[in-house]
Amino acid sequence: MKIGITIGDVNGVGPEVIIKVLSNEHFVTKFTPIIYGSSKVMSYHKNIVKDSEINFFNISSADRASRDKINVINCWDENVNISLGKATEDGGKYAYLALDKAVQDLKAGLIDALVTAPINKEAMSMAQFPYPGHTEYIEHTIGGKSLMMMVGERLRVGLVTNHLPVSEVAHKITKSQIMEKLRLLNDSLIRDFGIDKPLIAVLGLNPHAGDNGTIGKEEEEFIRPAIIEAKKSGMNVAGPYSADGFFGSSQFTKFDGILAMYHDQGLIPFKALTFGTGVNFTAGLDKIRTSPDHGTAYDLAGKNEADETSIRSAIYMAIEVYKHRTEYVDLRKNSLKKKEKPTYAEEEDEILEDA
Repeated sequence: MKIGITIGDVNGVGPEVIIKVLSNEHFVTKFTPIIYGSSKVMSYHKNIVKDSEINFFNISSADRASRDKINVINCWDENVNISLGKATEDGGKYAYLALDKAVQDLKAGLIDALVTAPINKEAMSMAQFPYPGHTEYIEHTIGGKSLMMMVGERLRVGLVTNHLPVSEVAHKITKSQIMEKLRLLNDSLIRDFGIDKPLIAVLGLNPHAGDNGTIGKEEEEFIRPAIIEAKKSGMNVAGPYSADGFFGSSQFTKFDGILAMYHDQGLIPFKALTFGTGVNFTAGLDKIRTSPDHGTAYDLAGKNEADETSIRSAIYMAIEVYKHRTEYVDLRKNSLKKKEKPTYAEEEDEILEDA
């Protein structure tokens, strides 16, 4: 299995955690790593990780990757001005170049999954990156509808809205939008996580989930009707729940998936419970993309203090999702074969064999 890994912001901890996780020789026997970025930049960061003996193998394309090497596709030739711990136009520019090449290879099927190291939104904006984040760019480039999902050992949280100002969130909460995200979450829990009949909790938008319409109308006008329709379609859905009590009482442990209305409603409790081990997963697309749950961590850049646990989890999850999807396709094929009526010749052969 080939896993592409983008270098992320060259001024952050992305290259460092990549080096640390790929320095484990046993770990890299599970897949073929292909780093998208620059071997020069990776060598610069290797000097920061002083005890690493990792070696990079330059390749011109993903189909030339070697199974037992740390492969690198150089997405640019020029030297890079690295300013550790700072958001710069160059940091955004080279992160964009690496991401674009990797996503094109993912779309073409040259790699089986993509793990993206952190980018900085300010730096990406300086480099004219026209998207709020990885998720929106990958959805646009790959095609299809996606769901931003945060995955940890104890919970899976999907979002109805992603990177939006809070002032715009309520306008995006509609019955159709909630239904679309519920379908994506339900399908992903089945196909990507192997959960046969997932149970999903839906959070309210307002305090106390609106208190029956006394604190906002979104629950009664959009959220509750979407839950009712989802149930009619065969999904196991409950809610809307008041977010504070839902997480405070550990009610979340009873569900396979949770649908939050907006970014911080889902990510604050998620990171409080799983920070450093969680994974950002772009669900709903035909292609697999994961990412660590932390950012560029400029305050740690260049200090050899960054923890690689989250990017390791992101790689493991990419492998697991790939396996689950393969098994899911095989199960569906076998199920269809069982439903197909045997031909007359096949029936005659069975009769002769029984005789």
